[in-house]
Amino acid sequence: MSDQANLSRLLLDRFRWFDQGLLSSLNDGLGLELTSAQSLLFADLPLEGARQADLARRLGVSRQAVNELVRGLEQQGLVEVVPDLQDGRSRLVRPTSEGRKSIRLALQTFEGLESELRSRIGDRSVDQLRRALSAEWGDPFEET
Repeated sequence: MSDQANLSRLLLDRFRWFDQGLLSSLNDGLGLELTSAQSLLFADLPLEGARQADLARRLGVSRQAVNELVRGLEQQGLVEVVPDLQDGRSRLVRPTSEGRKSIRLALQTFEGLESELRSRIGDRSVDQLRRALSAEWGDPFEET
């Protein structure tokens, strides 16, 4: 086996670098206690709200898992669950005013993290990384 880590491990480790920076900023700056899983759901939540089933599908987790994450975010005052006016059987999860404040801080934090990354690995490397991650990769490869 090679000493070189596989690409998926490297991507996961670098994701965690960003996620820890975000969690530190939100938890320290706003006095929150977000988990990584909650931050993933919150990052994928449109301002107009989304159904829990749609969030579960986008995150690739069960509706029960999303329900638990939503409850935690709701307890911290970041989201509210309201009736879906377009579908009387459904309910929407949407950010509260405190949640929108957290989103603004998160966006500022991401800008700061990218700036820090540029100072560490250089503008050219960050630009190349951004291009590679933005490229269309197609469907995942499946061995048959």
